[in-house]
Amino acid sequence: MVVGAFPMAKLLYLGIRQVSKPLANRIKEAARRSEFFKTYICLPPAQLYHWVEMRTKMRIMGFRGTVIKPLNEEAAAELGAELLGEATIFIVGGGCLVLEYWRHQAQQRHKEEEQRAAWNALRDEVGHLALALEALQAQVQAAPPQGALEELRTELQEVRAQLCNPGRSASHAVPASKK
Repeated sequence: MVVGAFPMAKLLYLGIRQVSKPLANRIKEAARRSEFFKTYICLPPAQLYHWVEMRTKMRIMGFRGTVIKPLNEEAAAELGAELLGEATIFIVGGGCLVLEYWRHQAQQRHKEEEQRAAWNALRDEVGHLALALEALQAQVQAAPPQGALEELRTELQEVRAQLCNPGRSASHAVPASKK
């Protein structure tokens, strides 16, 4: 299942990237047209990125303390617009991930609440069944013992015999237990 989930995640990422690209392109165009946007939003991150990149490359090659020249304004504006576009795509993708995480957490909480409610309902049902069992046990204990039941059956048979044979007296009747 993990193998199947990875291509879906990659496809989702590509979909988000494709959807957010037009937004990034509009921001890039605005950065190229607007002097304020170019000067205060695009140029500083581009110059910082250039400085960090060049400094890292110089250190890797063994040059220390080398002065790094800033990019010209046009190249910096282009790099800044690209960085801004990529940042927009990244923010949109990250926002989608955060929203998906929150949605998943809400579903998980809802599922746990349902399980807790089902568990409580089962516990209540077991409690009701325990009370019913106690009531039935009390009824069984209050019922006459088996010997008394046999005596009642014997008396019932005697009464039936007397009713069926009204001419015979009770003294002549033979008890059923002696038959």
